[in-house]
Amino acid sequence: MRGMKMTTENQTFTEKFDLLGCIQCGRCTGGCPVTVRTNLNVRRFVYDAYNEDLLEELSRVADIWDCTACHTCAVRCPKGLKPLEVLIGLRSLVVESGKTEPTVRDALESTFMEGNPWNKPRATRNDWMEGLDVIVAEPEQKVENLFFVCCTIAYDPRVQVTARNIVNLLNKAGVDYAFLGTDETCCGSEIFTLGEDGLFEMLIEDNTEMLNEYQADRIVALSPHCFTTFNTHYPDLNKPVIHYTQLLAELLEQKKLAFKDGLEKKIVYHDPCYLGKQSGVFEEPRSVLKAIEGVELVEFGRNRERSLCCEGGGGKMWVESESKIERLAETRVKDARALEADIIAAACPFCVLTLDDAVKAEGFEEEMRVAEIMEILGELEVMQEKPSSAQEVED
Repeated sequence: MRGMKMTTENQTFTEKFDLLGCIQCGRCTGGCPVTVRTNLNVRRFVYDAYNEDLLEELSRVADIWDCTACHTCAVRCPKGLKPLEVLIGLRSLVVESGKTEPTVRDALESTFMEGNPWNKPRATRNDWMEGLDVIVAEPEQKVENLFFVCCTIAYDPRVQVTARNIVNLLNKAGVDYAFLGTDETCCGSEIFTLGEDGLFEMLIEDNTEMLNEYQADRIVALSPHCFTTFNTHYPDLNKPVIHYTQLLAELLEQKKLAFKDGLEKKIVYHDPCYLGKQSGVFEEPRSVLKAIEGVELVEFGRNRERSLCCEGGGGKMWVESESKIERLAETRVKDARALEADIIAAACPFCVLTLDDAVKAEGFEEEMRVAEIMEILGELEVMQEKPSSAQEVED
């Protein structure tokens, strides 16, 4: 590090984050969801970071770790800036100094050594496949949909159901698919927001080379974090990336997917920040839920672009806030309870984990539950694909 004047090639900190483009209107801080429970003032950080002699001091302020990278500040900025990336830049200075929290250090080391931030062995990444008829891709094999699972879904038992259920659905619907298997490694989403620039760049390079070798029409990401990271930070990928809810919505529209039974439940859908406000995917998850007979789909007051962050992103799974004020996820489940929803549906593993904890913290387990969309679909019977005439003759 050259003092604390961080540069990228010949860029200063001010140039890298276009700090001179900021007009100090305060819309970033005004819209930041975590300001209701922390002292984070992103506008002030942007202002103070003009003075690069203050960067070391700013990087030591605990508030920089309260940001969840939800991108509300970027959505609201009239100049098209991304104020949150100033905070990520300050985190990078901490990482470079080697003075990170042990939990952050361990997540970064685990990603470097094992390809995931959860301190899990690389060799067990496919354990979720046990007992399933899963098609695993080979680089030379042509396939329409190449699935990227996500570290959290692969390793956390609570959300492994997302991957397991979609395999069953794909098989029954006759979808042309394959999973990466042991070739899959971390996309780097949380590594980027934790501030480890070098490791993130390495992951981009390695993953791009690996993914480009596969003869697939497109990549289907199970997590919005992987989906958004690929579309935002991987410029050299040679194939498009979609989220699995977009694939399901496509199959439903083409009449290639249908459900035999229904579900008499009131469901409220929670828009994940990475899928919604960052990537603009709002309709597809809702269309999937609406395709379930008997479901009454209701909306939060704060939905779509205004959806309330659950505080699961931005590396927050590894950095605990010092605030003891009610968590945003707890506010969210209270809102769902007021709507008398039976299920809070989400399409993101981080949202499921944080909202699940909030339901338990509020004592609402008897009144409602949190479920990933694929968790809900797994409770339904999928219509079997009808074989074509040519297939019947072959059989």
